[in-house]
Amino acid sequence: MDIGALDRPAVAQHDGRVPHIKLPDLPGIVGLLVRYPHTAGPLNGLADALLRGPSPLTPGEREAIAAYVSSRNECAFCSRVHGAVATHLLHQEGRAAEHAETDPKMRALLAIAEKVRVDGRSVSHADIDLARENGADDKAIHDTVPIAAAFSMYNRYVDGLATLAPDQPEAYARHAKNLAEGGYLTPNAD
Repeated sequence: MDIGALDRPAVAQHDGRVPHIKLPDLPGIVGLLVRYPHTAGPLNGLADALLRGPSPLTPGEREAIAAYVSSRNECAFCSRVHGAVATHLLHQEGRAAEHAETDPKMRALLAIAEKVRVDGRSVSHADIDLARENGADDKAIHDTVPIAAAFSMYNRYVDGLATLAPDQPEAYARHAKNLAEGGYLTPNAD
């Protein structure tokens, strides 16, 4: 991610919270990755493997899963960024942003992601069968689970330290374009 793509300085969240620890004036996980670079490489590598690595799910579909989990976890920064990335990529893929809500396979995978988000042990054979009946293969089902698990971790990292979340939608749109086109392993990627 190009850190300069986000508005500087970041402002405190609308609820008046400020980060719990000293961070650069950069929003969300960006400030954490800049301040703690020893975790940046592994976290970015995981995001890139999950969201851009080989998969029967398109990058837009995987970003939609990440955005869905982040939204359900009420992580403002992550849900806005990944929602914008999903919209950008799905548009490039010739799909509407509503694809995840209208496609039966994606609805079944999001149901699995929801269960993983709360408690992975609650995923049932019926959930897996429904995903398969709607066109998901084992790899798509597999990929959904670590995306949901990892984004729950990313969300807790971002929110557990009360990082900043800009109110300006254009900041997320610019950031999304950079992530959609450059992925997560570019210098200073998120």
